[in-house]
Amino acid sequence: MKKKRELFHKSKEFADRILVSLKFRNFRLYFGGMCVSLVGTWIQQIAMSWLAYKLTGSVLFLAGITFMAQIPILLITPFASVFVDRFNRHSILLFTQSLSALQALLLAWLTFSGVIEIWHLMALSLALGLINALDNPARQAFYPGLVAPEHLNNAIALHSTIINGSRLIGPAIGGIIIGIAGEAFCFFINGISYLGVIIALLNMHLPPRHSRKTHPPVLTDLNEGFLYVTGHLPIRSLLLLMSIVSFFGLPLVTFIPAYVKDILNGESEMLGYMLSCIGLGSLMAALGLAARKTMGGLEKLITIHTFLLGISLSSLAFIHSPLLAALILIPAGFSIIMTVATINSLLQALADEDKRGRVMGYLAMTFTGISPLGCMALGYLEKYTRLPAIILLAGIVCILASITFEYYRPLIYKYSGPLLLGKGIKKSSPPAK
Repeated sequence: MKKKRELFHKSKEFADRILVSLKFRNFRLYFGGMCVSLVGTWIQQIAMSWLAYKLTGSVLFLAGITFMAQIPILLITPFASVFVDRFNRHSILLFTQSLSALQALLLAWLTFSGVIEIWHLMALSLALGLINALDNPARQAFYPGLVAPEHLNNAIALHSTIINGSRLIGPAIGGIIIGIAGEAFCFFINGISYLGVIIALLNMHLPPRHSRKTHPPVLTDLNEGFLYVTGHLPIRSLLLLMSIVSFFGLPLVTFIPAYVKDILNGESEMLGYMLSCIGLGSLMAALGLAARKTMGGLEKLITIHTFLLGISLSSLAFIHSPLLAALILIPAGFSIIMTVATINSLLQALADEDKRGRVMGYLAMTFTGISPLGCMALGYLEKYTRLPAIILLAGIVCILASITFEYYRPLIYKYSGPLLLGKGIKKSSPPAK
């Protein structure tokens, strides 16, 4: 009986540690709204990928959809993030979420009416990319302010949890809906799902955010952010590694429809299951990060999981069995989120508040904006080689990147350790030299 009580108390303590950020009302609202909205986002994403490949049968067009949705983030986010630091982030999010809902509903109408063509998908993907160029840095800079500073890492991990929980649920639901009702219904569901975030934002009680009464020219703030990022060794190093992972590792998700259809000989249901395996691994990683008591040792986790991502991709290149592919995609999803979320946590902690929007803008560029360039470059290679060879190349590059980061990790810690200690964030002992 005593052991049962101890087990119960330990389980409760573990759950309380994971969910500590939910004791803040505004974060609870945000968390609930995003849970609804992000499932819809993933339902739409799988439907768009499947519809694009069905219309064209081309991996290049499949990559093109991702390219059009994400390239604005690379080109426009630095400018958009200046406005995130200048103006009310809450109002910005209400604006961007409403526009995203309209984009999804227009996509649903075009598909329901039977007039949808590949150029419609390209144009509406571009429109969503333009919206996200402002939405991403605003969202990344907004939600850490919903919790106390000491719970920042937990809030980031829980945010990753809902992103990846939706990745687990959304594609599976999307694959089933495509088979039963078609792609148009997926787009309609996504449009309605944005109400979750909009209602949550409207019900928040937020303190007034004080901003400068006068603003320097946009280019002045843009240059200030660029000099801050490039002159800050830990931030610069983390963003560089994120760029490499985004260019070579993240296109895996884009190429999964082609991998399922051409290598595994599967249909939309199998695609949903494969993407859900990535989501399962990602969810496990996010929950693990949420349970951490401190930010100590995050740099080491980045090295380990960038290496694991490379191994997973390299292994996937030689697999033709759906079961084995599913088993490999779980650690692939795990390692992607462990890498991305730990980089995010460190950047949020290292960035000064008045520059956080711009730092998060550069993170959005490297995480989301660089990925379409990788998709297009790796997709173009299909003209000269097969998809497994492309996946193998991506895996090898991730392995080399992890080895390089590990080599420079003690130097990075030398700069980041004192900064985090100065902000009251507990760190573990420095890495062995």
